[in-house]
Amino acid sequence: MLTNRPRGTSDLLPGVVEKWQFVERVARDVCRRYNYHEIRTPIFEHTELFQRGVGETTDIVEKEMYTFTDKGGRSITLRPEGTAGVVRAFVENKLYGNPETTKLYYVGPMFRYERPQAGRERQFVQFGIEALGSDHPSVDAEVLAMAMTFLLEAGLQGHTLEINSVGCPSCRAVYRERLLEHLAAIRPELCSDCQNRFERNPMRILDCKVPRDKELTADAPTMLDCLCESCSAHFEAVKRYLDDCGIPYSVNPRIVRGLDYYTQTAFEITYNGLTLIGGGRYNGLVKQIGGPDVPGIGFGCGMGRVIDVLSEQGVDMKITPGIDVFLIALGEEAERKAVSLLQEIRTAGLTADKDYLGKSVKAQMKAADRVHARQVVILGEEELAKGVANVKDMATGEQISVPFHELIKKLQMQKG
Repeated sequence: MLTNRPRGTSDLLPGVVEKWQFVERVARDVCRRYNYHEIRTPIFEHTELFQRGVGETTDIVEKEMYTFTDKGGRSITLRPEGTAGVVRAFVENKLYGNPETTKLYYVGPMFRYERPQAGRERQFVQFGIEALGSDHPSVDAEVLAMAMTFLLEAGLQGHTLEINSVGCPSCRAVYRERLLEHLAAIRPELCSDCQNRFERNPMRILDCKVPRDKELTADAPTMLDCLCESCSAHFEAVKRYLDDCGIPYSVNPRIVRGLDYYTQTAFEITYNGLTLIGGGRYNGLVKQIGGPDVPGIGFGCGMGRVIDVLSEQGVDMKITPGIDVFLIALGEEAERKAVSLLQEIRTAGLTADKDYLGKSVKAQMKAADRVHARQVVILGEEELAKGVANVKDMATGEQISVPFHELIKKLQMQKG
């Protein structure tokens, strides 16, 4: 009996995985140009990392984490997001000793237990960046510009950037009191989750996706009304830098994000109501996890959602199909020569393949067509005796004989 893949996961088959490779290639190239360096952290971490870093009252920690006890009795969690693990690595490996701003990026699988739906699976791939060491508003602008650049260069159109400031602990304390006062009258009408958030994390109520709760809190006071002088100046500077860079945005005072570690700048990039990228500043997270008081900012991007939207918009995400060389061998001696020759061709940097099923010449030529081979190298007994190979250009149909000692150079020249 077949064991099917777990619900909420996908097999990325040839023909589809190329789209992922394309978008990941764009992400890596953008990171290179912005001088961000790749980091790879474990897929699982100690559960307390996410409880302390993400926040015990968040939906992720309360409802969505894949947590288990290992054979040593330790509570382990498959990572539900990337920032906490990167910050843990930053602290544990003392990267804060870097005299410059530490700029990191990651691409990898995350895990959340929630109802699978379009663009949201239980195992998903996230691309994210983290800039640690500076609280200057120009870094915020760089991170936002980088997120927009990534989507534009992937070919996406019609997305919008919304920004907000969620303040610092000082001004958030003032805002908390004003918000609680406003929400007290409508508390009985809120959903059960929001009633639980009332005392523990009232700002999260503004992030509730229940339509009725959105209506009830539509006129709630905003964090922007309570920003301290420092946070207000920071937010205004971020907006000026975005204006200077020509990055379009709108201010949305309802953005609070779903994680507890955010301070000051918070943002989302959406398309038709679907969040593609979200992030913000987290100036207290490094200290909270056990490191020095180092500021940080970053974003996370659900790659599956981006690919779905790009597909919807008809963007060609396929890396140029085809291989450089398909090798056809006729006879046992030619087959023996083909094996070593194929290795030489590949070692020279060309993509190459051959038939392994003993098909006829006609069937092998069809196979070369199916894999979009640009050149076909044909070996038979006659060619072996002369020390040559026949090379056919599949675009023009031209066929020439090339001595073995010149073959690799000729194939490389044909590739251009």
